[in-house]
Amino acid sequence: MALFATLLSITFVAQIGAFDLGQSTRCVSIPRQLSVCHDVGYSEMRLPNLLGDSSLEDEVLPRSDGWRSLLQTGCHPQAQTFICSLIAPVCLDTFIQPCRSLCLAVRDSCAPVLACHGHAWPEELDCDRFPDQDDMCLTPLPKHVGRFSKDLPQPVCQSCPSVDELPSLKTVMDALCFTDFAFKAKLFRRRVASSEPELEVEGKVEFIQRGPLLPYDTTNLLQQWLLLNLRCAHTLVKPGRAQLYLITGTTRSDGTVELAHLFPWLKKDLHIAAATRKWKHHKC
Repeated sequence: MALFATLLSITFVAQIGAFDLGQSTRCVSIPRQLSVCHDVGYSEMRLPNLLGDSSLEDEVLPRSDGWRSLLQTGCHPQAQTFICSLIAPVCLDTFIQPCRSLCLAVRDSCAPVLACHGHAWPEELDCDRFPDQDDMCLTPLPKHVGRFSKDLPQPVCQSCPSVDELPSLKTVMDALCFTDFAFKAKLFRRRVASSEPELEVEGKVEFIQRGPLLPYDTTNLLQQWLLLNLRCAHTLVKPGRAQLYLITGTTRSDGTVELAHLFPWLKKDLHIAAATRKWKHHKC
């Protein structure tokens, strides 16, 4: 959550509006610590950047941390391109800004993620500040690129699902009966910040009831749910720990999925194990 707050505190208004693209600049190597802009296809950036930042240590690196959590959600396939064109512009003879159309595409996909964390899209990132599409700005990818991924089940921003420790056998059976899918998954939370997501799915998921989920995509689906619903996810696992859960959920009319129940699968809890065995032959 602190990373999103940092993102929203960045002062784009004065910097983008006042920065002189013709001022003297220098090329520097993209430092290892600027992890959000690794693998962008180039190794050198210009300073000052398009935000007017001239110091890597005092300005660029501290501010870059504010984007990490948002980019890890995968909210838009070109979100990294958009952000890095501003904070680490490629070292060419001229600055290449993002086109207004790219800003709009990223905003439309990533603003709901910010909203899920209680923030609006920053006014400072008003897309009208960027140039109309031309040969000298970064354009969005064609709409057909990534089309297949949109057909996969997608997580949604939701209220926190029920978490029930040491449930009765009937509670677990009812949860299995009145939801569309159920699986076992181990969730892990890192103790310190890193370039990897703070929360992740450890190992493979094990289906109890597959429903509409796809075996090759469910781990990624759950990973994206954790990053999207970060406030809920923080209550599920303590830092430095891994926790096994039985997770159930439902499918919405638009094809997205919502988690309904999370049961911590504790060694002393015999009812969850019993319910998953009985489920194969149970009639709701």
